[in-house]
Amino acid sequence: MNNIRAIVMATALAAASVVAAGPFNRANAAPADLNRDADQALQMLYQASPAAASLSKKASAILIFPNVVKAGLFFGGAFGEGELMQGSKIDSYYNSVTASWGLQAGAQSYGYAVFLMNRRAVNYVHSTHGWEIGVGPTVVIVDEGVAKNLSTSTLKKDAYAFIFDQKGLMAGVSIEGTKISRIKP
Repeated sequence: MNNIRAIVMATALAAASVVAAGPFNRANAAPADLNRDADQALQMLYQASPAAASLSKKASAILIFPNVVKAGLFFGGAFGEGELMQGSKIDSYYNSVTASWGLQAGAQSYGYAVFLMNRRAVNYVHSTHGWEIGVGPTVVIVDEGVAKNLSTSTLKKDAYAFIFDQKGLMAGVSIEGTKISRIKP
């Protein structure tokens, strides 16, 4: 029993070290850097996914997080910064924070974009002091199967999210349970 307790404590300390050494302890990125990274990430997403490029023309706004870093060893977390774009105008800046626990080990980075399809979804993001994906507007995670079936007649949800540019050694990415909060860059 003492061995199990020692392993659990060592695992918890290692996870805390990974999270503390990660991007969570840095200051907000400069607006110019976020703008450049978000533009590049969207172009990469549009090239890889025609469905995302098509949705961008119909969306009221796009919440883009070009680089989210996730790390964990039983306990984990993810952090990234991004921006809300309405047309070609940058509306505001946000961070994305996720905490998780369970069978997980490793680190990875990825980007994600949430296409807000109506004013109600945009207003919800503006009016909350921290929006948790999975609470509020209905968000559909778009994978290859969903993307093949997207058309103007099937677009009925408030928001569609694309996860892209995954790199690293960690199984799976989920943005459910992610809290998105407005920041001042």
